[in-house]
Amino acid sequence: MSVDHYENFPVASLLLPRPLREPVEAIYAFARSADDIADEGDADESGRLAGLSAYQQQLDLIEAGDTPADPMFARLARAVHAWQLPVPLLRDLLDAFAQDVVKKRYADFPELLDYCRRSANPVGRLLLHLYRQTGADNLRRSDLICSALQLINFWQDVGVDWAKARVYLPQDSLARFGVTETQSAAAQADERFRALMRFEVQRARAMMLEGAPLATALPGRVGWELRLVVQGGLRILERIEAAGYDVFRQRPVLGRPDWLLLAWRALWMR
Repeated sequence: MSVDHYENFPVASLLLPRPLREPVEAIYAFARSADDIADEGDADESGRLAGLSAYQQQLDLIEAGDTPADPMFARLARAVHAWQLPVPLLRDLLDAFAQDVVKKRYADFPELLDYCRRSANPVGRLLLHLYRQTGADNLRRSDLICSALQLINFWQDVGVDWAKARVYLPQDSLARFGVTETQSAAAQADERFRALMRFEVQRARAMMLEGAPLATALPGRVGWELRLVVQGGLRILERIEAAGYDVFRQRPVLGRPDWLLLAWRALWMR
């Protein structure tokens, strides 16, 4: 479920039908490279925003029916045109990446979910367009799964994000549990921090479980792909809990033994 820079993007695995692998990989390459502009390298804030603006211009060409000269965007254009993918969903991703450049704090959970709506949910919706499964219930459940995956990534990366001067834990939650940013700076997982993380883990799990029926509703191999994605997210939450919510000293990740467990749990999903 989690690879390289864009961790909540389900990559085109062997479970995906072969015709879908090319468009999924095209979307992934676009999202990963745009995320790199926002997050990697030594460019200053204005340089990062300019790079993302250039990506928006390439989307303008694609939306107009053209095929850009750049190979990555040409590949994306072929996917968009062949599968009638909504370009506004790709624009939402760029908007979220641009927000990451300038916004470092979130006042409350609804504000954070609005970010997830643009940073994560478009991925699931684009995949549903590829699967031709864009019913209202499917879209709603996909949004829940994708937002939950984004939140899970935030909670496993509290320390990593602090090093980038970012705090995704909502400010009102920090205040509610009496947690200060100084604790993040000191990598201090005291009882107040653990209580906060327990609360946020439970919220993410509830969202994932509410969206999970989508995995059994989608037919064939795409459904099995999503089952593994769902189970992978839930397993990361278990890893956070097993670490006593101390995500500073050891970032919770999936190891080889986990994949057998995920496969077993996916098999028994109902």
